[in-house]
Amino acid sequence: MRIAVVNETSAADKNKDILAALEGRGHQVVNAGMKEKGAVPELQYVHTALIGAMLLNLGKVDFVIGGCGTGQGFLNAVMQYPGVFCGHITSVLDAWLFCRINSGNCISLVLNQEYGWAGDVNLRLIFDALFGAAWGSGYPESRSGPQAASRSILAKVSGATHKSFPEIIESLPEIVTNVLSYPGIRELVDVDNIADPHMRAAFAAYR
Repeated sequence: MRIAVVNETSAADKNKDILAALEGRGHQVVNAGMKEKGAVPELQYVHTALIGAMLLNLGKVDFVIGGCGTGQGFLNAVMQYPGVFCGHITSVLDAWLFCRINSGNCISLVLNQEYGWAGDVNLRLIFDALFGAAWGSGYPESRSGPQAASRSILAKVSGATHKSFPEIIESLPEIVTNVLSYPGIRELVDVDNIADPHMRAAFAAYR
């Protein structure tokens, strides 16, 4: 699985913990957010949400790990975009159920509130639960059919209730400009090699 990690400024110091907790799982990890506190330019959760949504909608990654102090800001920001299905993960059980029932493509972690002693251990346990079973396998097993149907309906709802992603990119210059100026993001987007012509044109306007 290709996974993007997108830390924002208040939880930038947790970036190393997230990367360490992902080690040894066989995933390809793209560290696309802030790596340490005090780095400039700063990314707020509105910026990391757009980065996560961009990478998902461009097909650059399969899954995004984000969050913020409480996890609420990133959750609300990233869910404004089409094709993003994010869970607010506060416990190992949340991760276990999200994998099996919701089978989304993004999580928002609580990275400051109650992140204390052994917080790094808790991250590893969360990822054990999140990546430890077949996605969408259902819980309880007897509910797997209706749960899969609900996920399919939710995908249709997301498509019907949002602007297209190229339209969004065109209409948010103040956020998109900041995001594309962050080190490494423009290279990840790789405008010249975006297959969809409307998406490519939307990003090309920011050169």
